Amino acid sequence: MTRPHTGPTPEQIKEKHDLEEALEEGLEETFPGSDPVNVTQPAPSREDGHVKRSD
Repeated sequence: MTRPHTGPTPEQIKEKHDLEEALEEGLEETFPGSDPVNVTQPAPSREDGHVKRSD
């Protein structure tokens, strides 16, 4: 027996909204540009050891 489909949880809705906002901000900050927008932060390299990043 299957469960009836339930909508996304409030947490899922907020996460999607936050990602959409980050994407939109990235698009606005890089427009016009030739490189695609990347919402994720790359992992720090060895040379980045002196740079403080907030998570």
